[in-house]
Amino acid sequence: MTAPIPRDIPDLPPIPGHVVLPPTVVPARAVLIPARRRAVAVFRGLIALLALTGVAVELLTGGAPTTALSHFTIQSGILLALVMLVSARCAWSAHHPLPGALTGAALFYVLAAALVHHVLLAHASSPFAASDGTGTAWQTAATHVLHTAVPVAALLDWLLLTPAGRLHLRQAPVWLLYPLAYLAFSLARGELLLPGSEDRYLYPFLDVDQHGYKIVLGNALLIGLALYALAVLLVALDHIRPDPLRRPR
Repeated sequence: MTAPIPRDIPDLPPIPGHVVLPPTVVPARAVLIPARRRAVAVFRGLIALLALTGVAVELLTGGAPTTALSHFTIQSGILLALVMLVSARCAWSAHHPLPGALTGAALFYVLAAALVHHVLLAHASSPFAASDGTGTAWQTAATHVLHTAVPVAALLDWLLLTPAGRLHLRQAPVWLLYPLAYLAFSLARGELLLPGSEDRYLYPFLDVDQHGYKIVLGNALLIGLALYALAVLLVALDHIRPDPLRRPR
């Protein structure tokens, strides 16, 4: 048998002092249920398909697959395709979106590859411009896809379909860690390959045989400063652009 519940419960003594609960901030994602955005999911799926198509053409026509995979453009294109596929699934299934730091990094890398290509490699006045008529028609098409079509599509997705105000200035130096690691990889790869090997240095501004380490590191420093400025510009634009998902009151 259980003991009977007493009819009269004595009052508990009051808690001494004045208790003030600390203010709490509840993020919007904790109380707002994301809606299905199937048109956005389809668009991001098409971006991923476009990027993977360009990567596949480069792997099939660009010589050894290991050499093609060593290019910054190919690596950034694969990263963007993966991010877009996951983002498309989130939009289709009404899941919370990916962190802004990840989607911003994927956008930053494809824009960085496009900037280097159009300013240093494809511009006629650049000292590192590639000679005309190199590569097959398929390679030329893949180059335009990866350096123009994919970055423009990713930028439009960010401007028109992605919530604003998710990027922060502290993320800009973190994004530069991957290009810095790629620089170390490229120089180490060139040292491991035999002198005179084809594609020993994948980019002419990193060609130690032709320019020496002093000039190559100087080129890398200038490119790094330009990329940091690009990252800061993305963060600034993210905080001044209108939020495409905010409904007018």
